[in-house]
Amino acid sequence: MTTPILAGAPGECCFTAVKHEGTPAGRIDTITGVPTYVSEPKSPKTTPKPKVVLFFADIYGPLYINNELVQDYFSSQGFFVVGVDYFLGDPVYIHTEPDFDRPAWIEKSKQQAKELMPPWMAAIREKYGQDAQYAAVGYCFGGPFVLDLAARGDIVAGAIAHPAFLTEDHFKNINKPLFLSCAEIDHTFPLESRRRAEDILIERKTGYCFQVFSGVKHGFALRGDPNVGDTRWAKEESARGIANWFQRFYAEDLQLAKSEL
Repeated sequence: MTTPILAGAPGECCFTAVKHEGTPAGRIDTITGVPTYVSEPKSPKTTPKPKVVLFFADIYGPLYINNELVQDYFSSQGFFVVGVDYFLGDPVYIHTEPDFDRPAWIEKSKQQAKELMPPWMAAIREKYGQDAQYAAVGYCFGGPFVLDLAARGDIVAGAIAHPAFLTEDHFKNINKPLFLSCAEIDHTFPLESRRRAEDILIERKTGYCFQVFSGVKHGFALRGDPNVGDTRWAKEESARGIANWFQRFYAEDLQLAKSEL
């Protein structure tokens, strides 16, 4: 039985973007046959466990310049960041044909991502270690992957920004703390859905934090116009808030591990 939808399919706002400027600091590796953006700290601190951020991109994919720069920001905060290209080199923005079938592309991409994620995740855990600390952030299309990992307990904390494809069960099933970075104007994850999601998190006694930015739309955290003050500030504050959320739970997880020795 399907539970009520809280975040719907990508809408028109998901297919528009202002391209950002910058020089990516990461590299592209192929992991289990999947292109993966890898951005690692220039001078990683010596820690008992590597701090890894799993980056699940919107429909523009992790290799779009905007997304690469956000991943680089997370790595500048001391995280090892890996962004899986579950579109396999077929992100939405390369499709300029007038008869492009968006719904068909989305369904194909969802099925493709579902199939490649298990072996990719296994390879990432082999690369960084089973004992590494993993957190996950998902934008739009990438939101469900974060909540699935949080439901299985495979991460120390999760974060989503203007998500898509989420049902009430996604929120009912998680058992890890969740950060939600939201736009005031979001037809995919509207006000009533945000409030219902919060009700569920309260009922389930799941740790959470909402940040909601006024005057910005769905996609602000990755694809907004940096020349617009409110949008630029919201984008930067979203990334900063997510990074701080992860740092908090990385530290708590490490302290818990020490107390159990």
